[in-house]
Amino acid sequence: MEYHKTKDILHVMRLLGHKNIKNTLVYTQRVTFEDDDYTCKAAANVKDATELIEAGYEYVCDVDNVKLFKKRK
Repeated sequence: MEYHKTKDILHVMRLLGHKNIKNTLVYTQRVTFEDDDYTCKAAANVKDATELIEAGYEYVCDVDNVKLFKKRK
């Protein structure tokens, strides 16, 4: 479940205490990502971006001087 939430294999490996990533892959290969739904928000200034990060949004990219963020539903 942690891998589905974070998609960070190294984080999960450390969390489970595995010394070899192959051991972690045994568990994470069973995870499916079919239901990945995101909420997207845009920030035009530093204050808005800070609020989004504090609310759990993840920075994605810049488009036309606007920063785009996403958060898994």
